Amino acid sequence: MSLRNQNVLITGASIGIGAAIAHRLAQEGANLILFSRTESKLKYLSQDIQSNIGANTIRIFTTAVDVSNQVEVTKAISNVVKQSGPIDILINNAGLALGAPAAFQDLSIEDVVAMTGTNVNGASLPGTNKRFQEGFTDALRTELGGTNIKVLALRPGVVATHFHEQRVGFDKDAYNGFMEGFEPLLAEDVAEAAAWMLSGEERISVKALDVVPSAQRSLSVFDRKWNGRNGKE
Repeated sequence: MSLRNQNVLITGASIGIGAAIAHRLAQEGANLILFSRTESKLKYLSQDIQSNIGANTIRIFTTAVDVSNQVEVTKAISNVVKQSGPIDILINNAGLALGAPAAFQDLSIEDVVAMTGTNVNGASLPGTNKRFQEGFTDALRTELGGTNIKVLALRPGVVATHFHEQRVGFDKDAYNGFMEGFEPLLAEDVAEAAAWMLSGEERISVKALDVVPSAQRSLSVFDRKWNGRNGKE
């Protein structure tokens, strides 16, 4: 399916995976509707994309919105659709993790509420919320039978982005310790996978795709001798 002139809404678009997907889909000629909490970062991203692909090559709309606030989301979508026309593709990317490496029972209530608000209500997530999201995705795919709407799940492993920096409270030692011994994905790796999933023929749905570092053997198991064996140290 060609993405040219398709209207693509990306949540959590200002940095990391969201920004990388925006850049990648712009190369395919998609029009971009970019949501995040910070308008200034969205404006910078929009300008950066336009400078890379050429001004006025595609249309880009930016809106500062908190996806955990349903009133804000409804208003933002209503406003942007008046300008852009119908949304063809939603990339539900917004999400956050807080309080690592603490176990659930040791997390603050504030962190739990913040994660649930963004990751479930905004529908992306570590642990329990992640399971909810996967179940919701499967149920939604079933409920939308009788329509032409595809529901696809792209499930990245560890990616070297702000997400994991925030997950450990921006503790540099904790972040470096978590990444020790292996190469994480880059945001651009995930963006390439997203573009591939979306560009498939209309009759084909890649329902779920796991994209992980080769050293990530499962959700929490890493081969920390990977770099040493592969000359990366």
